[in-house]
Amino acid sequence: MEIKNYKKDFDYSYTLGAFPTFELLDARPDIVEEVVCSASFTDMDKLEKRCLEKNIRLTVNDKLINKLSDKGNVFVTGIFKKYIQELDNKRPHLVLVNPSDMGNLGTIIRTAAGFGFFDICIVEPAADVFNPKTVRASMGSLFRLRHKKFSSFEEYMAYAGERDIFTFMLNGEKPLTVNDCPKPELFSLVFGNEATGLPDKFLKYGTSIIIPQTEYVDSLNLTIAAGIGMFMFSNEK
Repeated sequence: MEIKNYKKDFDYSYTLGAFPTFELLDARPDIVEEVVCSASFTDMDKLEKRCLEKNIRLTVNDKLINKLSDKGNVFVTGIFKKYIQELDNKRPHLVLVNPSDMGNLGTIIRTAAGFGFFDICIVEPAADVFNPKTVRASMGSLFRLRHKKFSSFEEYMAYAGERDIFTFMLNGEKPLTVNDCPKPELFSLVFGNEATGLPDKFLKYGTSIIIPQTEYVDSLNLTIAAGIGMFMFSNEK
């Protein structure tokens, strides 16, 4: 297949870098079309062995690597088919409402995998989860979890079934503290857009949470807030 610079309407995407490519090979070899590497890649034996184990074609093509990457330190890329998943409704969910930054989305995905949140709802409009920038920011953690897109939060609620909902908001009613963090069996943590957060209508869903902070900042960065929330509610602590 002819590989072109990524566009959202493509039915494929690709990793940028050795680490996310190895994560792709280990977690989702079933979606890999091909692995391409530079002749100067220093761990060729490991890559050849992994591709042979997974029965995946490996080619050396510096020209393609340079075309796909906007950075000079990319030596490996994995071409993979986009896929559709269902969430596990028996596990906690992380819900991202209109996340707009691909770097933030990828970082949150990586953090989610670190704290044991393996089901992510993305309410559109949203950053493209399959964009190579998102995949790279996730360091390949995208392939370790399940994600699903929804056109609205109400659509997600109908899909997810009965569970406790915790919306993280600057005007939330319940402060989140180490000694007073809820411990429900089944729940969803809901975060809003980087610029605007969650609109006031989300106060009616479940319990609204505020992360205590000083008066010297107007709000926490989305990735930081999501990381704090997932850590506090995580069973991995």
